[in-house]
Amino acid sequence: MSGDFAQEWGGERARAADQAAMRLNGVPAADGGGGGGGTFASTPAQKRSAANTIETELEPNTKKATEHADESTSTAVKGLDGWDAALGLKKVADTWDQQVKVLIGRLGSEKGSLRGAAGLFVRNDLGTGDGFRPLGTQSKLNGL
Repeated sequence: MSGDFAQEWGGERARAADQAAMRLNGVPAADGGGGGGGTFASTPAQKRSAANTIETELEPNTKKATEHADESTSTAVKGLDGWDAALGLKKVADTWDQQVKVLIGRLGSEKGSLRGAAGLFVRNDLGTGDGFRPLGTQSKLNGL
């Protein structure tokens, strides 16, 4: 039995090493290569738009859905008063409320990150562009 295991384990290790080498040494041509096409996945305007969507749609709609669920759950808990099911439902509702708070916090964090990244990319681009501007008459390359 141990010989079968050793043989199988050796084959799996060799297969894993081949896969690791493939990942480290390159990407198969069938995948079209790795990485992007040399451009950002989104523009600063798209980042601002996504942040606005979080602020105007996702956050308010999440809060509305939570309030609706809280009202329905409270009604159900009152209807089951005296039953163990009421205690269980109350516990589920408390867990739900905690998870919603985490979600709202995460949405706020993502919104802030998107807005910050949009500004950062613009400032970076402006700084890079400033580095390529001529330095005026101080440069010996002017007029060549």
